[in-house]
Amino acid sequence: MSRLASFRGPSAPSSSPVPKANPNTTPKGKGKANSNPKSPSSPGRNVRGGSVEPMSPPAVSGGVLETTYHRKLRSMLLEMRTCCRTWEDLIDHDGFRAIQRLVDARTDLDNQLAQVPGGGLPRSRIVGPKLASMEERIRELDTVIAKLRKQFAKMNSIVDSLEALLSDAHKTKGWAWVSQEPLWTTWTLEKFVTEIPGLLAPHRRSLDEHAGLVEEVRSHDTPFAAAKEAVLRWAAPGTLEDEGWDARWEDLCDVEVDKWDPR
Repeated sequence: MSRLASFRGPSAPSSSPVPKANPNTTPKGKGKANSNPKSPSSPGRNVRGGSVEPMSPPAVSGGVLETTYHRKLRSMLLEMRTCCRTWEDLIDHDGFRAIQRLVDARTDLDNQLAQVPGGGLPRSRIVGPKLASMEERIRELDTVIAKLRKQFAKMNSIVDSLEALLSDAHKTKGWAWVSQEPLWTTWTLEKFVTEIPGLLAPHRRSLDEHAGLVEEVRSHDTPFAAAKEAVLRWAAPGTLEDEGWDARWEDLCDVEVDKWDPR
């Protein structure tokens, strides 16, 4: 029986030639599947551990998106506080110590001279060392006044910088922004800039008062009662107790200025 015979008889040969198989051709459907390329992550997302996480929004301060004007104002207010605190230290510590030691040295000299017999001379050198100590105390007082003048000049410079900041904000943000829109809580930039110069007048009075006390005790012929009175006036609370930084501004800034550093 012929090999071409089938159950139903021989099959008719095809008129189309059978194409020669290409050994390099991969059969359809059996090749390696092409993997889809990873799509780049969107700029607003982070990919971590196969999961997509949204990026956090820009940091804001107390719900307020701070501008350069916010940061500069805070910096200037802190600088003003430093000047006021330095002022208080100069008066309460350096100045008071110097004027008290000056009066004590004069009192000590008077007491030692009073113990010398009438018409006699002291057995040891008393006047020279005491006078040298007094002159040193006077130089210390002059240094305190010079430092107070320097702090006062800094305070005036800060006020000038605040006014320049207000002018610049007016040009870039508009008058409504500087005069009506609160920076953090309720105070506007204009409110801060117009109120802070109120610190200058009481500090000027304090400077004049203490400079006058130094002149009162400068002469070694100053009577003891007058010198003692000058010490008491130096130590007495002045206008800064009610009109200084801690009395009027520290608590206010703690409420009105975000990220304030209460110290």
